[in-house]
Amino acid sequence: MLRLGERVVIVGDAFEQNLPVGEYGYVIAYDRNPDNAFDYVIRAPKPGRNYYVPASDVESEELLLEYEAERAIQEALIDYALATHNEKLFLQILNGEDNDADEQKEPTKEVISQAEFIKQVNLRAWI
Repeated sequence: MLRLGERVVIVGDAFEQNLPVGEYGYVIAYDRNPDNAFDYVIRAPKPGRNYYVPASDVESEELLLEYEAERAIQEALIDYALATHNEKLFLQILNGEDNDADEQKEPTKEVISQAEFIKQVNLRAWI
């Protein structure tokens, strides 16, 4: 839930009410009426109007900046992997794998008794 006074960006127009998509606005009120489809009242300073909007039509500016920064970093890493012909890095970026995941994929070679193995199988089958 967005806080009062938080700066938001209008990212959609679900009810086709001619919202200024891409513009900034500020949360000035919550609409707590359960019979209403709108969640917030947003003040858009550029057009100088208030809009009733559902939660899906607005996004916090901070969150959008984080998404954009992550996307820019990922694009830069892809460019670097292509420039250096680093196939392993390229595949890691595209598959979304971390470096720690490679270490966890290696199976451990610990010896367990037959009774312990059957006990573990039965426990997993029970779940």
